[in-house]
Formats: sequence, C-alpha cells, structure tokens
Amino acid sequence: MRIGEIAALAGVTPRTVRHYHHLGLFPEPERLPNGYRDYRLRHAVALARIRRLTELGLGLAEVRDVLADDAGRELAEVLQELDDDLARQAAAIAGRRARLGGLIEQARAGLLPAEGPVSPELAGLLGALTPSDSPMAAKDRSHLALLDTMVEPEQRDRLFAALRPLAEDSEFSGRVQELYERLDDLADAVPDDARVGPLGDELAACMPGELLDLMVEGAQKDGAQKADSAFGEAFLDDFAPAQAAAVRRMLAALAVRAGERR
Repeated sequence: MRIGEIAALAGVTPRTVRHYHHLGLFPEPERLPNGYRDYRLRHAVALARIRRLTELGLGLAEVRDVLADDAGRELAEVLQELDDDLARQAAAIAGRRARLGGLIEQARAGLLPAEGPVSPELAGLLGALTPSDSPMAAKDRSHLALLDTMVEPEQRDRLFAALRPLAEDSEFSGRVQELYERLDDLADAVPDDARVGPLGDELAACMPGELLDLMVEGAQKDGAQKADSAFGEAFLDDFAPAQAAAVRRMLAALAVRAGERR
C-alpha cells in the first residue's frame, strides 16, 4: 500500500502518518526500488491502534510508552491515569457550570453587576454599594474587579469581607461619595491645584485601620509595595493628572500610617 492508501484505511491523513514517522512513533516500512514506502497489513494494524489510543485522549508520548510495552502493563497504568484526569476535568467542568448557572440567574434577575462576571464575594460587595453616577465611583468599581482577578483568593475574600460593612454603613458611604465627587471635580485641574493636598490627606484619613493592615499584609506577601511597582504606576496613570496627584498624596500618607501601625 502507498501512504495515501494506508492513511485512508486507518482513518487518518498522509500528513499524520508522516508526522508519526518523524516522531519515531510509527516506524517507516521498507521502500520499493522506486523509492515508495511499502506498507503492509501489519502497518495498518499498528496505525489503527495509534489512532484508537489518541482518540482516548492519550498524548503521543504516552502512546509511545504503551507501544513500547509488549506485555501491555503500561497500557493499563496509562489508561487509569487518563481516567483519573478525566474525572478531575469533569469535576472542574461541573464547578464551572454551577458558577455559570448562578451568573445566568443573576443576569436574568438584573442583578449581575456591570463589571461581571466577578466572584460572589465581590458581587455581594458591589450590590451593597450605594448607586452613584460619579465617574470616579465607576472607576473604583472597575479597580475592584481587577483586584478580584489578580489577588490571591484568601486575601481577596478577607479584603472584600472588610469592605462589606463599610459599604453598608450609610454614614461612611456618604463620606466616600463626597470624596468621589471632589475627585471628579479635579478631572480638568492641574496637579498643583490647591485642592489636591487636602483631598489626598482626607482620602488617607478615611481609610479604616483594619483595611490598611490588610493592604500592607498583601503588599508584604507580594514582596514589594504596589505603589512602587509597574502595576502601581499603571494604576496612577488611569487618573487625570490632578486626581493622580491626590492619590499619590493619599498613598504617601497611608505609608506613614502603615509604618506607625507596625
């Protein structure tokens, strides 16, 4: 048989056969005087077996191990490993489907936040926040969604759990809304605007001590202060110049407070 004929017989393509030859997975047959490969029935049997093994999900390296073991002991071991892996994948898929089902229900009920999908912890926090038309409030929500992705789950859950009572505190929420509006007012201001310094100090003073401790702990785990990292610079670049100046002032004041709390 020619390569096209054996490929068709085994249900693969000639390119696949050549690839198996190249990997040494499927030894090349002897060639005829005209240079063509001379495939026999035993080659078709071997090629068909390779196809069956790959259809089960085995990688080519695993297929090579199976074919190298004439007694078949390797096949049982590899198939068991494959079954275990499929079981793990099935469990992961079930978990994702359950999460997706919850998101679908939220979306149908109109409860899915604009930043979604987000973790249930952040979804609860965003739902507790007072609705606001402030551009700065919207930016803060988008930053929380980013943290939801980039922070380790345990630290993330502790952070959002600490924020939740503050979001539900009407007095604190009102204070934060006022600060948002003052930041909004700096959108077209210059960095040395007289309002920048006082606002930065008030932003820092508004930060509860327990929340500051969590932020410091997270920065120490990361091995560097976020404000000094590439992320910190990208974070500040997301603000207008005067707003960024106020946030820098806040971060400097928080660094002093953090040092005093250690």
